[in-house]
Amino acid sequence: MNEIEKTAHELVDRVIENSRKRLIRDLKIQTEIEFDRPVSSVKDYDGLLSRETENYEIPNIEWLNIDDFTVEKGKEKISDFVKTWDYEKSWLYCIDFLREEEDKYSKKYRYQVRWSVPTRRKPIPRATACVYFTIDVSKIKPGVYPVDVYYVFETNKLVHKPGESRFRERWLKDIIESKIMMMEAVTF
Repeated sequence: MNEIEKTAHELVDRVIENSRKRLIRDLKIQTEIEFDRPVSSVKDYDGLLSRETENYEIPNIEWLNIDDFTVEKGKEKISDFVKTWDYEKSWLYCIDFLREEEDKYSKKYRYQVRWSVPTRRKPIPRATACVYFTIDVSKIKPGVYPVDVYYVFETNKLVHKPGESRFRERWLKDIIESKIMMMEAVTF
């Protein structure tokens, strides 16, 4: 191994170790894992993340059956689900139906939940954050089965399923902050 490769490996190891330390510190995990252990001794990073939700029940709602689904009922269920999230009451949101997409085995109904924090001084917010929901209504499953639901946050590729991931208000704040920073960087 030449000197450049050796330096690159050391740099990557240092970055991974610092990331591991930051993850543990940021999640405020009280754990037996010590900071001076090598990265290779931490084999299950998912385990670190799951410890954050150990004593937290992820809320969910009863979703519609395939036979009971309508666009309006889907909108109501999304609203019911969003109300289970833990966020400051200064946030407001509106839900819009975007479109219906049909394929061979299902119909997908797309919704947008637009979030903002209007204030008395700025009733029209500078930026908004969107969460995109998809309700997948199967054409081949029996009508008594529930619809499949998943959602993504704007600027993010991670697909969430209700009842499987814990909502973070910080995700909405990050979207809005990044939009505001971008708008400030652009001059006309």
